[in-house]
Amino acid sequence: MSGRSPCPPLSDLPPQRRQRFALVLRALDGRNENKSYRAIAEGLFGKKRIPERAWKTHDLRNRTIRLVQRGLALMRGGYRELLRPRRKDN
Repeated sequence: MSGRSPCPPLSDLPPQRRQRFALVLRALDGRNENKSYRAIAEGLFGKKRIPERAWKTHDLRNRTIRLVQRGLALMRGGYRELLRPRRKDN
């Protein structure tokens, strides 16, 4: 519409990036349902991977928080980033 070439189809995204977006959207859904980070992590990664103790310092807690933050950023208008091709820096 603005003279730019169309973006590549979403199926051209690398599998790892598609997986991450799926996790981001699932984490956002959990957060929108007022679930705790622990409950979101259990839903994303499985209950067996979540420790009974030391949750506050576990790497999956930090990863879950980042996924939720990324989902919130996308929801607040960052979804346009999906339409822009990634820059290839040399």
